[in-house]
Amino acid sequence: MANIRDIAKMTGYSVSTVSRVINNHPYVDEKKREQILAVMKELNYVPNRSAQNLSYGKTKNIGVILPFINHAYYDQMLNGIMEAAFEHHYRVTLLPTDYDPQLEQRYLEEFSTKMYDGLIVTTKSNPIEAFKDYHRYGPIIFCENIPDADVSCVYYNLDNSLREAFTFLKAHGVQHIGITLGRSKNISHNSKVTLQVVKEVFPQFNEQNIFWDCCVHGQDGEKAAAFFKKRKVDGILTNGDEVAAIILEQYGNSAPLVVGRENILVSRLLGFSSIDHHLTEIGQRAFNAFFENKKEKICIQHDFIER
Repeated sequence: MANIRDIAKMTGYSVSTVSRVINNHPYVDEKKREQILAVMKELNYVPNRSAQNLSYGKTKNIGVILPFINHAYYDQMLNGIMEAAFEHHYRVTLLPTDYDPQLEQRYLEEFSTKMYDGLIVTTKSNPIEAFKDYHRYGPIIFCENIPDADVSCVYYNLDNSLREAFTFLKAHGVQHIGITLGRSKNISHNSKVTLQVVKEVFPQFNEQNIFWDCCVHGQDGEKAAAFFKKRKVDGILTNGDEVAAIILEQYGNSAPLVVGRENILVSRLLGFSSIDHHLTEIGQRAFNAFFENKKEKICIQHDFIER
């Protein structure tokens, strides 16, 4: 297999000149560049990009910590991350945790061995203190608001978006509201904020009207619908448009007023209201914050889509 020295010998140019051509250095005589590229093609020479990246201290690989895949919320965020990453010729490695703190910790240890140039954390399972010692290995960007720590965040104002949705439901006559939320063990910051805001808008809110551990699977929507029918709620805020769609399908014509999240196609087709948190933009901005190595907190404005 040919190497850089073979190319230098065949072309008569120095190894450093060949190296500049391989690395697309701008200050190389065009005639020399063409001759070297011709010999590379003749020898079927392919540069070892991994070795090059290591020599520059870069892997051109970014890790994305997320609880799971095949979820509309994380799909939108990943689309934004990948669009921005590919523009800069970065690979994206998905690091699913299923909310396992120990698995998340193992990914942080991988990061410390320079497997990734940086991390984007869509949702964390460990407290923010667990990330403190890892910032020295590269940028870590969080896709949620962490106001009390000196870390980079790209996020939406969950408090404001929820208040707008709950106010909409109340203005349309809802009195007995139900909510779908995620993990009931190790309750997330987002769930805590949701409980705080709903009690502000609906002071008599009954926590028995929360359907916990709700993802986007069909059976979750079906179970949520059965749960809310028994609770006799007249309005529901879901944690995703797919769940909202399944609940509406299960109720039929007797459905309560339902609001979804993330404004995906199904909410438009079925005509129910939804909160658009612009997750694709959040993903794009998170990668750019990593790439530019900026320590800042960026809040992306939401839109409440009333239908």
